[in-house]
Amino acid sequence: MSISLSSLIFLPIWINMAQIQQGGPDEREKTTALKDLLSRIDLDELMKKDEPPLDFPDTLEGFEYAFNEKGQLRHIKTGEPFVFNYREDLHRWNQKRYEALGEIITKYVYELLEKDCNLQRISIPEGYGVIVLNPNENYIEVEKPKPHKQSSSDGTEEPAEKRERKDKVSRETKKRRDFYEKYRNPQKEKEMMQLFIRENGSPEEHAVYVWDHFIAQSAAESVFFVAHSYGGLAFVELMIQREADVKSKVTAVALTDSVHNVWHQEAGKTIREWMRENCCNWVSSSEPLDTSVESMLPDCPRVSAGTDRHELTSWKSFPSIFKFFAEASEARSSSQKPTLTRRSHRIKHEEL
Repeated sequence: MSISLSSLIFLPIWINMAQIQQGGPDEREKTTALKDLLSRIDLDELMKKDEPPLDFPDTLEGFEYAFNEKGQLRHIKTGEPFVFNYREDLHRWNQKRYEALGEIITKYVYELLEKDCNLQRISIPEGYGVIVLNPNENYIEVEKPKPHKQSSSDGTEEPAEKRERKDKVSRETKKRRDFYEKYRNPQKEKEMMQLFIRENGSPEEHAVYVWDHFIAQSAAESVFFVAHSYGGLAFVELMIQREADVKSKVTAVALTDSVHNVWHQEAGKTIREWMRENCCNWVSSSEPLDTSVESMLPDCPRVSAGTDRHELTSWKSFPSIFKFFAEASEARSSSQKPTLTRRSHRIKHEEL
């Protein structure tokens, strides 16, 4: 049985301390001295003396692992899955080995996504952290429970023949009803009911919930929003409910073909003024990207997304959006407001 160095050192000390604590004042002084000695021992440094160098391979082959045809990580020689405790009693070394292998696997997964799935890896600029909201999922559908069959009210039991005849009629009636329901709505064979998600029963509730529980509590000093379609309406509602908090934390907002309406949503004057200074709406239009588009609403500038297809407005306008964010970030850093005129963020693709 292997015994670690820490066990050899601390076991007799623990026993001696237990014996000393039963004695008088002199023994208690010794106990205090021993406690002071133990507090000076650096356990991490002690563990490092026994462990091998943290020098690990930089390839899967170096670790003697490979992925089989099922995509499972297996040892080349033994065929066994990954073993964390490669060396007994060396938890720190095993953890570092695990992390080194994890870095290699991460790169391998990226390569699979790029080669096999034809995806393009793009690093988001300026060190952004990303939260993707899911405002469309507000409830789950479950099968509606069947009503319980009520027993006879007078407590008397029906004759078996009569009860059997009633059950037969009931079964035939249900069979006809089910057939009719299936014919009328073939996609809905079961009666379903909606269970709304607590505090997330609508896109607007979801936006406020994510703000309160994640964004507002994050360490981020500059927050940027990209809100598409109904997401723009949800953002305006967030501003109405959390105006001061949003103004203090959000640097800029990019709307893409937003369907918000500051009049119908009763957004106040201070919100409309803030949106004019800090928001821009890239709308579907056949005009070139960033061309000014007239607006009937007094909220924020509207420019062309470079496409007349609603679903492509975010993708087409991303180059302009990130330049807009960079300008807003620089302006905030220098305590200046970003200049959102009808043209100033018109960008040539050659510049990107």
